[in-house]
Amino acid sequence: MTSQEKGIYAVPTNIITGFLGVGKTTAILHFLKTKPNNERWAVLVNEFGEVGVDGSLLEGQHTESSGVFIREVPGGCMCCAAGLPMQIALNQLLTRAKPDRLLIEPTGLGHPKEVLEVLSTDHYRDALSIQKCLTLVDARKLHDSRYTDHDTFQQQIDIADIVVGNKQELYQPGDKELLENYLSNRDMAAKPITFSSYGQLDTGILDGPSDTAKNLFRPHNHSHTHTHPERPSINDVAIPECGYLKVENAGEGYRSLGWRFSPDKIFDRQLLFSYLSRMRAERMKAVFITSEGVYAYNATTDGLTEYELDDCLESRIEAITHNNDQLSEMDILKCIVA
Repeated sequence: MTSQEKGIYAVPTNIITGFLGVGKTTAILHFLKTKPNNERWAVLVNEFGEVGVDGSLLEGQHTESSGVFIREVPGGCMCCAAGLPMQIALNQLLTRAKPDRLLIEPTGLGHPKEVLEVLSTDHYRDALSIQKCLTLVDARKLHDSRYTDHDTFQQQIDIADIVVGNKQELYQPGDKELLENYLSNRDMAAKPITFSSYGQLDTGILDGPSDTAKNLFRPHNHSHTHTHPERPSINDVAIPECGYLKVENAGEGYRSLGWRFSPDKIFDRQLLFSYLSRMRAERMKAVFITSEGVYAYNATTDGLTEYELDDCLESRIEAITHNNDQLSEMDILKCIVA
């Protein structure tokens, strides 16, 4: 069946990318909150870790009845294996949602050029219309060579139609100029820059064809070298009798550590908040069923935020650290109500 026969044709599609903790999910949540009420929007989100959390965060605030459809691709770069995990998830999402717009959030450690190439293949040429690619940047991080020298960070800048200096509410004098100078030094001074706080961007920024997609398109050449063994998704594995399941992933100089907990494991909210506040991670996302309700947690190097969700199927947490950082399993288990 062709995309036209399914009613899927030239869906406006935006890639929302950026490095770890820059606020991509927050920006997408704002877009979904301000989308036209009569439109159906789909979101394909990729996570570096094996345990998907972003889907639960988004679904906890938006439902399909409100015209929002979510699909996750956990476990690293979603364009690996010649884009097969991404294509399967994307095809299923498009068929289910028949969206008026598609937002794609690659992991902050993924390879956005390869994602863009998959979207630009003949398979999707009729179904998708690649619109503006947004790259969110925290200009304060441009002092850190771990970001500026990282190939993924540079790719994210390369594919941007618009660079968004997010978290400007935390900037010091000179930070905005630092971003402008960084682009100028990479011969990208003409690339549009805008600044935002808390990911609050007008949906109009998404409109218009992507010049980057036209300029970068070439036959797909999967140039990065990491691979993932064929195995079931950890999210399809039954949780054992102990009540939790732990999984790790590593690559690009980072390590992820995730847990899934059976729904009957109830957490003490105060103990949990205290534990998560002490956690030292580059990035942490979680949803927990607590004795006081369902709560989402979002942590970057700037601190921890907590907000209430309507519901979730089970408690999940994913933390991304540098390879030499350690996280304690016993500390999180102590937060479970006896």
